[in-house]
This record gives sequence, C-alpha cells and structure tokens, in this order.
Amino acid sequence: MNGPFHAGELAAQRLAGQASSGAAIRDFMPEQHREFFAAQPFMLMAAVAGDGWPTASVLSGAPGFAASPDPHTLQLAVLADLPVGSQVGLLGLDFATRRRNRVNGVVAAAGPQGLRIDVRQSFGNCPKYIVQRDVLPVAAGQGGILHDGTAGQLFDGLDAEARAVVARADTFFIATSGGAHGADISHRGGPAGFVRVAGDTLLVPDYPGNRYFNTLGNLQLEERAALLFIDYASGDLLQLRGRAEVLWPAGAADGAERWWRFEVAGGWRQSGALPLRWREREGSR
Repeated sequence: MNGPFHAGELAAQRLAGQASSGAAIRDFMPEQHREFFAAQPFMLMAAVAGDGWPTASVLSGAPGFAASPDPHTLQLAVLADLPVGSQVGLLGLDFATRRRNRVNGVVAAAGPQGLRIDVRQSFGNCPKYIVQRDVLPVAAGQGGILHDGTAGQLFDGLDAEARAVVARADTFFIATSGGAHGADISHRGGPAGFVRVAGDTLLVPDYPGNRYFNTLGNLQLEERAALLFIDYASGDLLQLRGRAEVLWPAGAADGAERWWRFEVAGGWRQSGALPLRWREREGSR
C-alpha cells in the first residue's frame, strides 16, 4: 500500500492523469458516518465468493440493523454465510438526501447475531449522479436478510429480460475485488439508458468522480466484477457477472471521461426480493 491506495488504484490514477492524496480516507468511522449507517434501512455489500468472483448483495432491515459500537466496528444484524476473515466493501446510500458513505473492512465474526466488521477504510462520496428517491416502508417481517441470489433464477449471457432492465436503468452498483487489498462496492448513475447494450456486452460511461479510482483500480488487478440492478418500484433484483475492461486513454463523450466494457457471463434475478420500495422525486444531477 502507498498511503490509502493500492497499486491498482495508483495505476488507474496515472492512466487517467489524475491524482488524489486520499486525505478523506480514514481507518475509522467518524461519528457522523456511524450515525448515518444506523439510520439506514438498507446497505450494499461486496464480497468475494469461494470461486473468486465478486458478488454484490443488498442488506436490509429496520433502521438500526447497522450499528457501530465504536469507530472501528460496524455490526450488521443480517444472516450471511461469510467466513471470518472475508474482506467486504459496504456502501450506505440515502437516496432522499443523496448522501453516501463507504466502509471497507474484514469480517471479524459471523453467526446468528449477524456480522461484525473490522473497519479498515471509511470515506464519503459526493452526491453527483444519484437519482433522488423517497423510501417507502419495509415489508413486515422481511428485514435482516442478505439478498445474494442463492434462491434466484439463474441465466447465462444476457437474456432479453435482463437487457430490458439494463436499458432503462438510471442506477446500478458494481462490486469489484482488489485481491489481497479487499473488496469494494460503488454506485454508478446517470440518465435512464446511460448503459449501452449490444448483445452480451455493456458499455458504461465513467463520469468525473472523486479521483480515488477505487473501482477502476480494482479492475486493474482483477477483471471479474458483478453488477447489481434494483427495480425501485417492485423490489426486483438483477445481478450480472462478467469481466470488465477499462478503455484507456480517456475518450470524452456524453459527459464521460472514459468508458469501460463489461462482457456478461451470466447472472441471476429475484422477483420482489428487496422489502423496500422507492418513489422517484428528482433525476440525478
């Protein structure tokens, strides 16, 4: 590690011609982040499966299911089959306020009481590209479950239903792995249809961000990734597995600084799996 960035992130920064000191990346959660996580009814999580593929999951529950007993610990009241020592990335996102905060860490304990995460990195992200939505009540009795696709409908490639979901999406989440440097999950947003679909290939614009290059840096080390799409009206989930290639150097178009290509190997879908619904208020900025 060189400061808060690993070799892949530093390589991505060089290729992009942008650099960051990472001064806002801490090895603990500030009080405002701890309070923020405790107020959320859901979080996104990246982990790495036994076969080495990154996975993107939704953790949900009544506010308070995520709690922080101290600045270095995040406790999650969810059921998850993750071995102790697993590296995970977590994203808390409040669509109503466009506020989002990230945690990367290691599973210190897992069992009936949930997950305990030892925090290794904590930082916030800006509100850009987030569609403003108001959350609706959690369905009774369905909180505290890890929605990870184990009961979903599997498919190979990109079928017609999955293409339709991607083609109308204004938001998705990408889970990546930096190998020994940990897992990461991040938000991607834009106008509806911002992801271009051609057969089993997706072309994704990379808009200006925080210059950390966490996602693209991980892709320098491991091309496998997972994309998660949420239907905010129905609670349906779609996850795609595939390999990503960043198209360097930068080629500006449609507001993007560069593009990356995602070759879909397959995925899964679950109908109504997420016990939350959202009502759109305002498009992304």
